[in-house]
Amino acid sequence: MPGPQAAASADAPPEAPAEAPPEAPPEAQTASGSPARRDAEATKAAILRAARHFLARQARADITLKAVAERAGVSPPLVLKYFGNKDTLLSQVMSFEADAADLLDAPLPGLGRHMVRQVLVSQTRQGADPLLRIVFAPLHGEHGDILRDNFRTQVTERLADRLSGPDTGLRAELAVGTLLGLGVMFGIARGEHLRALDLDALVERYGPVVQGQLTP
Repeated sequence: MPGPQAAASADAPPEAPAEAPPEAPPEAQTASGSPARRDAEATKAAILRAARHFLARQARADITLKAVAERAGVSPPLVLKYFGNKDTLLSQVMSFEADAADLLDAPLPGLGRHMVRQVLVSQTRQGADPLLRIVFAPLHGEHGDILRDNFRTQVTERLADRLSGPDTGLRAELAVGTLLGLGVMFGIARGEHLRALDLDALVERYGPVVQGQLTP
């Protein structure tokens, strides 16, 4: 069973728009009958989306690789090829590590604008926001403990380590909370005024709000 560092990324509830609609199966057939060419990253992403779907809806012990493969449109051996076993797959599904790396990939003086842009681009181009997975994830029992631990250690504590001055942990949590609020309002509530504003203009308006916690 994966420990706290291995995990965190459950799906939104069935009707929540935090996840993009399923894509065409990675091994869909072309009109000529030959397999459509899909790169490895797209195939892995489809498998991870399928696993998130089940992890948000049932206990991990009840999830089967066969069901994940069927939803992703691939064969079970292909799931094993990319992830090795179910525990490894679910550990990646529950992890914020890669998303945090992208979110925090900017020098500190411009990090606030970068973080805001990452959230907005995820919503507009991918139909999903990495941070919003914590908002819609099932947080009961051990699953919820792992999820919260991973979000804390992989996102907020990692951000806090970048900061200097007093109350770095508090400021990191406030900055992330500010981003979550924007993500919910923009992607879930779909605020008409937010969505009507040019993305660059929104970044310039909201970025300093986040930056205020990073470099007070």
